[in-house]
Amino acid sequence: MTEKLSLDIAIVLPDVQDEADACVERLIKEAQGQPGVERIHIVAKGGTAAAELCIHYDPDVIELARVRALILRAGAACTERYGHVVWQVNGITHTRRARSIEDELSRIPGVLEVDVSAAGSIKMEYDRTRTNETEIWESLISLKVSLRQDGNPVRGASVPSVKTDTNVEPDDHSHKHGEFLGDNTELIFALTCGALLAIGFGIEKLTADAPPWLPSALYLVAYFFGGFFTLREAADNLRRKRFEIDTLMLVAAAGAIPLGALAEGALLLFLFSLGHALEHYAMGRARRAIEALAELAPDTANVRRGGQITEIAVEDLAVGDVVIVRPNERLPADGFLVQGMSSINQAPVTGESIPVDKYPVPDVANARSKPDLVDSSSRAFAGTINGASAIEIEVTRTSGNSALAKIVKMVSEAESRKSPTQRFTDRFERIFVPAVLGLALALLFAWIVIDEPFSDSFYRAMAVLVAASPCALAIATPSAVLSGVARAARGGVLVKGGAPLEELGSLRAMAFDKTGTLTEGKPHITEVVPAPGVSSDELLSIAVAVESLSDHPLALALARDGRQRLEGQSIPTATDLRSLTGRGVVAKVNGSQAWVGKEGMFGADGIPDLGEFTASAIARLSDAGHTTMAVRLGNRDLGVIGMMDTPRPRVREVLQQLRELGVSRMIMISGDHPVVATAVAKEVGLDEAWGGLMPDDKVKAIKELKERAKVAMVGDGVNDAPAMANATVGIAMGAAGSDVALETADVALMTDDLRRLPFAVALSWRTRAVIRQNVFVSLGVVALLVPATIFGLGIGPAVAIHEGSTLLVVFNALRLLGYRER
Repeated sequence: MTEKLSLDIAIVLPDVQDEADACVERLIKEAQGQPGVERIHIVAKGGTAAAELCIHYDPDVIELARVRALILRAGAACTERYGHVVWQVNGITHTRRARSIEDELSRIPGVLEVDVSAAGSIKMEYDRTRTNETEIWESLISLKVSLRQDGNPVRGASVPSVKTDTNVEPDDHSHKHGEFLGDNTELIFALTCGALLAIGFGIEKLTADAPPWLPSALYLVAYFFGGFFTLREAADNLRRKRFEIDTLMLVAAAGAIPLGALAEGALLLFLFSLGHALEHYAMGRARRAIEALAELAPDTANVRRGGQITEIAVEDLAVGDVVIVRPNERLPADGFLVQGMSSINQAPVTGESIPVDKYPVPDVANARSKPDLVDSSSRAFAGTINGASAIEIEVTRTSGNSALAKIVKMVSEAESRKSPTQRFTDRFERIFVPAVLGLALALLFAWIVIDEPFSDSFYRAMAVLVAASPCALAIATPSAVLSGVARAARGGVLVKGGAPLEELGSLRAMAFDKTGTLTEGKPHITEVVPAPGVSSDELLSIAVAVESLSDHPLALALARDGRQRLEGQSIPTATDLRSLTGRGVVAKVNGSQAWVGKEGMFGADGIPDLGEFTASAIARLSDAGHTTMAVRLGNRDLGVIGMMDTPRPRVREVLQQLRELGVSRMIMISGDHPVVATAVAKEVGLDEAWGGLMPDDKVKAIKELKERAKVAMVGDGVNDAPAMANATVGIAMGAAGSDVALETADVALMTDDLRRLPFAVALSWRTRAVIRQNVFVSLGVVALLVPATIFGLGIGPAVAIHEGSTLLVVFNALRLLGYRER
């Protein structure tokens, strides 16, 4: 005999951010071996609920209370031992530095996993028995990294504390480039170097009566300005026994001095420092495009408390507060309208180009008890812009938990999810750089083999070092990913990193859920077919009583339309609702058992089959494309209710755009009767429809499709979460109002408008093209320059071409920020 117990992961492991965390795997492994515990697995839940651990145990061996205590104790042990942090920091200005810091942190005993992005995000898991935040921050301080003043791009969002028992905090001497002349100090130094180089070269070549020492003096001063930041970073690397590209450049520039090539050495430092400065500028611009989202929410809100309207900080808003938003003001928090009507510009969050009309909720108490089920016409989001009328909004989420806060948090962390191309370039660099050093070292001794002075061999070796430094390759993918993610967020699409961004553009198959994805998700009662001897009112009243307890979209629609048809008639009270996943619900009404659900619910698990009349009515309605709900009370079939959903506007156009973008196979997978699924598929322009699928069947369908090609699963992020998790890319719609959609999907369309999907695919396709172009340019330049320098190309031309390729790659990536929809 086996029993089941489900426990919320957020309760068992409160510090874990998602079910993919390694701590979940550790807990499962630890508890799996306990006597009586047969199996533990993760179950994704609908609505706003977190994922759960499902524990299968034998009650003859271990008691329920013991199982619960065992899991909670194991979770507490994991939480106590393993720490998880996400920090936004200053001092990470480019990809190579991010990789250096990542390598340094990974060497700390007890650090289990660390991801550092050039966007300034550090994600880390560590073993508290071997290290702590004090030691980690001491390492970061030594690396000249500091926590951003706000700690998080979102005002009021949860900020990971860096305070420790010994009160060690990061100081403020971060590795910023604005120490002297503001944020553009490195750029100013680079341009000064270039100016001195130009003046010295002009004096040397064009002025006959100038002192002979003057050009050399100007070149040496140019060395100072061009090499200042490079020397500082190279010194940091050498102290940590790392030999990076910065060091290669300094060695080459220093080697030019004894060779009498001061001008070429200064040119090398000028172009390298200029490239560095512009690289920092480009990455900073992409970061600012992300952080600009955080500035959308206002600092203060006008709130009604105790009959008075007072202005308070947004961070002080509480759930249940009513805020007054005047015309043309930005909304301070997520919530629903309780007073007034207005058009709200939701573009900052959802990407919708046209303001959306908003109306007060019809039932404030019901909206307050079920805020996630409030209709989109009454829901509002922080950072959006009110129209011409004043409105009042009841707050449902604090500022740190708003849709905008979560978007900015996830986008700011997105670059840590590396794309396949970036993983390849990282592996390539780790092999390539040592190979280049070996080649340069061999060329130093070329004078032994060929008849030339040592100075020529040394010069050639330095030229090869410059030519082979993979600067452009290091920035090629991260710059494109960061720009693409920022542009997507501005367009109302949340892409969680380089991997899904790159994968999305390579898809050739997509599976769509029906209800709420291809259709409006707002079905209406179209047919009421009572059984012989049963009135329509009795059929509807029992169905409404039961479905009023359920949160399923079909149940809500049935209860809404049923009440309207009953026109104020009394409806019995239902209790003890129990959901039969994917099939229907059962409850008690007037002391009798009542069932409402699909045909497949009956005749299974001890529930008697439907009568001949009811079965034939279901067949007739299904053939006409209706979704059917059979109703039974006790041992009597009461009849069938037929419902129909409306396809989304322009869905056929959206599907055609996807075909033009290369998505050749599109399938609808639905829990509805196969006939209904086929009818809807034909109406929206799909050739394939798989109906009658339970949630587990959807997962199997996705796995089957995935065996043949990469596939995306498009759904609402609630009932489709398991299928999305198994797809190559999971895409959720309407994510601005759904925590589950934000957490489970790889790509989240913030509005429930399917027209955002072609934009996301097209942007991904363009990003993939930019990445390919960047990698081709960076590798192509190295492939041309290395043999060219071996056979005599000088340092000057080599560094000019080399740094030119870096700038080309950077500005090519920045083009994505200006990507326009077709």
